[in-house]
Amino acid sequence: MTDFDPKDAVQVGHALEGFGVNLLVSDVARTAGFLEQVFGFSRLSCNQDYSLLSHDGILFQLHADHAYSKNPLPSLVPESGVRGGGIELRLFNVQPDKAERKAREAGYEILMETADKPHGLRECFILDPDGYCWCPSVRI
Repeated sequence: MTDFDPKDAVQVGHALEGFGVNLLVSDVARTAGFLEQVFGFSRLSCNQDYSLLSHDGILFQLHADHAYSKNPLPSLVPESGVRGGGIELRLFNVQPDKAERKAREAGYEILMETADKPHGLRECFILDPDGYCWCPSVRI
């Protein structure tokens, strides 16, 4: 990740490389807080419209629904219910037992408790406030 000012939109745009994640969320601060509290993300910038976070050297973006009013993507987002059905947002080398404990303590929904899986990972599924499924895992 290159040095840049996380509050400068052009610098942020130029810092993005490879594969990126940008989630539309109903409440940016709430989702940023979830990611910090449960998985240890670092918040680089955050306001009511947008948040830029970092985890293990990778940048993640959150945009509020209203910030995308001129974009066609919100037409695919349900007015109520969970978002991101069928998508797993996987965080490798993140302790699932610890993340599950933190999520439970904060009242977040655990979709699947931590377990050793046949593909050689210990993992769990945690739903964020908008229903996106996050899967922290470690090798076993």
